[in-house]
Amino acid sequence: MTSALHHVTAVSGPAARNVRFYTDVLGLRLVKKTVNFDDPGTYHLYYGDDAGRPGSILTFFPWDHAAVGRVGVGETSRTAFRVPRASIGFWTQRFVEASVSHEAPVVRFGETTLAFKDHDGLSLALVGVEGAENEPGWDGAKIPAEHAIRGFHGVTLLLRDAAPTAAILTNVFGQTEVGREGSVTRFDAGGEGYGRFVDLHAAGDFLPGRPGRGGVHHVAFRAADDVAQAEMARRLVTEHGLGVTEQKDRNYFRSIYFREPGGVLFEIATDAPGFAVDEPAETLGQALKLPPFLEALRPKIEERLPALA
Repeated sequence: MTSALHHVTAVSGPAARNVRFYTDVLGLRLVKKTVNFDDPGTYHLYYGDDAGRPGSILTFFPWDHAAVGRVGVGETSRTAFRVPRASIGFWTQRFVEASVSHEAPVVRFGETTLAFKDHDGLSLALVGVEGAENEPGWDGAKIPAEHAIRGFHGVTLLLRDAAPTAAILTNVFGQTEVGREGSVTRFDAGGEGYGRFVDLHAAGDFLPGRPGRGGVHHVAFRAADDVAQAEMARRLVTEHGLGVTEQKDRNYFRSIYFREPGGVLFEIATDAPGFAVDEPAETLGQALKLPPFLEALRPKIEERLPALA
């Protein structure tokens, strides 16, 4: 049993600016427009591929006045997407034209990587992947389908010591160490799907992270179903001595949460039922969707939420 990435959730500034960047500049699909179930006056926005497949989803809690976060030990330091290898030049030119803060492409673990940041300072990257051109790219945005993002490549975690987190990746998520470059160790969930890689950057006594705008709130890994999720929870508790929350129904998946030994908040989310459970796949993300327990409050919630356009 192996587990790749399911989604990554971050904190942003103004919601409308967030939507413009991720749909217009990056060409992702807004696959779900809902609210933070624990703070229904705040949007929870989900971006992904055409169908919102697990491993393609970057989500945001947009707070207009959120303080700026700081990447440090115990944080996700970068979230990377997959693109066809030949598309790195297209994206470099696009970032220049759109005034997106970016670095020169470099080669990491044998793949060309283009690092960039969004308007809130979230650290992102595009990785040129051999064979990604053979996967369908969404053509519903301003990006030509042949250059479109194809889900996540992986995440980089900044840690004081990589070994305890590595034990979770291998024993609980079934991942395999596949390479090292300097102080970074790469783990692979295998297969050819989205979100295969987790890079552990052992930074020693670096500054601790500070949550806030431009930072990642949590990283979620996939569970095929409730049974697989329960087995992962059992291993976390009995073999690693970690506390795990009760299962929470997030409408589009069912989740448990725990703080891994390096300090990063991890989630394990089921693949089912998916984002088409409460609206047609053709119109994903167009209407504000609320869970049943908040539906009676819809008028008040809609009044408080800012316009996205």
